[in-house]
Amino acid sequence: MNEKTLLIQSGKKLLHEGFTVETWGNISLRGADGLVYITPSGMDYDTCTEEDIVVMDLEGHVVEGSRVPSIEHGLHRAVYAARPEVNAIVHTHPIYSTVFSAMGESIPLLIDEAAQALGDQVRTAPYALPGTDKLARACAEALGQKANACLLQSHGAVCVGKDMKSAFKTARVLEMTAEIYYRIRSIGGQYIPISPENIAAMQDFVAHKYGQR
Repeated sequence: MNEKTLLIQSGKKLLHEGFTVETWGNISLRGADGLVYITPSGMDYDTCTEEDIVVMDLEGHVVEGSRVPSIEHGLHRAVYAARPEVNAIVHTHPIYSTVFSAMGESIPLLIDEAAQALGDQVRTAPYALPGTDKLARACAEALGQKANACLLQSHGAVCVGKDMKSAFKTARVLEMTAEIYYRIRSIGGQYIPISPENIAAMQDFVAHKYGQR
């Protein structure tokens, strides 16, 4: 499957799996050619075609496509520049994650799935206007070199992965973790932290031993 086809399919998934509403959110891939393939600005994911996908270089020059790229192309490019192992980015607007983003709070690794998939606590980047260099820098800084997700204050979430499947896995685990954290707090409870040693052990297991080899 080529990059454009995968982006079209992923846009529909973003919408129909409840990660966003209407035309908000955006998705990109770093292709084998090193270029960034990104969804167009403000277009319905259900009606987008491969011709609507925009291809850019890491400096922001459009090399293919006639559409205006997502307003957040600078954010995507900043993350790719900072994280060479990342090849897919999904910017979502999910309910529970956005609750914590609106409060400017981090989401801790409070369940095993989060410890295994999210890499590090999910920090909230300070507020900046959409599409600005300030937001792009804040996002890359909040992700750091270890986290696979961050929140954008009063905006949504950014989830990354080595490929699109991994990025969507990150998005699902993030929203599940956020909902569990929300429910714990809604009943006045406190989560029991997982020790750093056990988090490191789980991450090593997933990286080197889990699944079929």
